[in-house]
Amino acid sequence: MASVAASSSKRKSSAPRSKPVRTSGNPARKPIVEAPPITARDWVGAARLRTLPLAVAPVVIGTGAAQTIDRELHWVIALACLAVAVLLQIGVNFTNDYSDGIRGTDAQRVGPARLTASGQVAQRTVLIIGLVFFALAALVGLAIVIRTGQWWMLAVGAACIIAAWFYTGGKRPYGYFGLGEVFVFVFFGLVATLGTTWVQAFQLPQEAWLGAVAVGLFACGVLLANNLRDIDQDRAVGKRTLTVLIGRRATKVVYTVFVLVPFLISSFIALLYPIAWIALMGLLAAIPAVIIVWTYRRAQELVVALGLTSLTALAYAGALYWAFVG
Repeated sequence: MASVAASSSKRKSSAPRSKPVRTSGNPARKPIVEAPPITARDWVGAARLRTLPLAVAPVVIGTGAAQTIDRELHWVIALACLAVAVLLQIGVNFTNDYSDGIRGTDAQRVGPARLTASGQVAQRTVLIIGLVFFALAALVGLAIVIRTGQWWMLAVGAACIIAAWFYTGGKRPYGYFGLGEVFVFVFFGLVATLGTTWVQAFQLPQEAWLGAVAVGLFACGVLLANNLRDIDQDRAVGKRTLTVLIGRRATKVVYTVFVLVPFLISSFIALLYPIAWIALMGLLAAIPAVIIVWTYRRAQELVVALGLTSLTALAYAGALYWAFVG
């Protein structure tokens, strides 16, 4: 032990002394810590895979509703609708990353990586990626219109892309004025579900409307959980989401309503399609999500609630599809 200590002492005494680092006259100034390089995992995180079940769910419900009119599964059109929904969702996530990043809204965030705010990815690159996904969605949507002959739906597709951009983009993004939930309900609930049903059956039965409302409410619940997680940062930078406007407690109440009302809808549907009772199994994920929202202590916990809500929507959609076609 003594010899080890002695050798250690010699190494310390013989080591050259490092020169003091000069600062710019401010002794309290902290050294700049270089951020770790952006990895493939960060790119995947920026796509926000937790939100993708919300793109799948309306297509599943809409396809099932179409099959209550026409028992044949138009799988090519259904898959094309799925591609449009997923591509639009990813495009929204990347353009939100860009728009929030250039405004400084994402300077301090919990959750998926923010590429633009990190400063390690060129703003233009993130924007181009988002626009590429929008363009791909538009191309697939055009193919659906050509296949079905429903040319008026080009206007619907254009409205979807415009609404997706101005959610956080432009000079006065409506997502900054408490209207984000309106966009999500209309486009990720009503338009996605009813549009899927229409291009396959050319009718809009009550099953499609009920399913559209339910999945739209789930999507709003996910957005509320996300904004509750970021409420302090959003308030600090002037982003007036619905959560900022109504506060934490009211947000928890509204979130609970959004997540539980779909199960009342499925109970009504079960009067006509008994298998729909199985949708209540989604409560196994929904109730823990509600508990987390009401009892969380760290913002990171709301990421779990967000994921559970998104998966609940997908499981719910699968149950309704089974009920409609089973």
